[in-house]
Amino acid sequence: MNSAQAGILAQIPAAGRYLCFSLAQTAALREVLADLAALADGDTVVVALGPATVAALGTQVPGLHELPALSGPGVQVPSTPMAACCWLRGDDRGDLVNLTRRIERALTPALRMEQAVDAFRHRMGESGHGRDLTGYEDGTENPEGEAAETAALLQGCGEGLDGSSFVALQLWLHDFEAFEAMTTSDQDNAIGRRRSDNEELDGAPPAAHVKRTAQESFEPLAFVLRRSMPWATGNQSGLMFAAFGRSFDAFEAQMRRMAGLDDGIVDALFGFTRPITGAHLWCPPMRNGRLDLRRVGL
Repeated sequence: MNSAQAGILAQIPAAGRYLCFSLAQTAALREVLADLAALADGDTVVVALGPATVAALGTQVPGLHELPALSGPGVQVPSTPMAACCWLRGDDRGDLVNLTRRIERALTPALRMEQAVDAFRHRMGESGHGRDLTGYEDGTENPEGEAAETAALLQGCGEGLDGSSFVALQLWLHDFEAFEAMTTSDQDNAIGRRRSDNEELDGAPPAAHVKRTAQESFEPLAFVLRRSMPWATGNQSGLMFAAFGRSFDAFEAQMRRMAGLDDGIVDALFGFTRPITGAHLWCPPMRNGRLDLRRVGL
């Protein structure tokens, strides 16, 4: 049995909330993280720490670094570092709001909550995958079972690291006017799948998302475990993209190709959506029912 936070490998919940924190008073960091370690179960609360937090503890996690900002032909991929993120998972949004207050109190004064993003599962079908708000299934090519663990979790790295995971988080904002102005055929070609039956298009254009991110087309292979959720606030909405991996290499390779930095071909997704935030974080493993923070000296 692996020692990962269970929520990483579990199916997408009906309701989710992403709590994004910045560093405030580093002198209190060890105390509040010890409190968080006891509060977070790795299932209802999945915890991820940013590079600045690990550095503030005077330690390091090999492979952890900030997400690099990218600039491709006509597109920008921003880097907006976080000190920590808590992904709350459940079935009742009210429960997650109440849980938010407990976590925020536990992390005060060392960490300050800068943003809370409410997310949800949309139209999950027999495949077990939900859909993006554009109606397309999300996570079709996710590895499963042992393959998912291999892609998402560190193994053979020693105590305090085995079972941990790196996660790339990006908040994508959809432009529905641009998307709805496209024909159904153009929408399908942008994704590379038919929305009606989720079948991959044999003749999808080179800019199609499935062509840009085909995990087996990279060298080395670029498999990640996607656990993304739609979000909505007021009249804005989109996708909170989350890619878990045993390193950031696979995600970064996919992102570079999407931005057109490999061959000048930009992913067609950028025609109607764009990332407005982006951060790299590390998800500690679990030990005896609580977060294992030995790697960062706790």
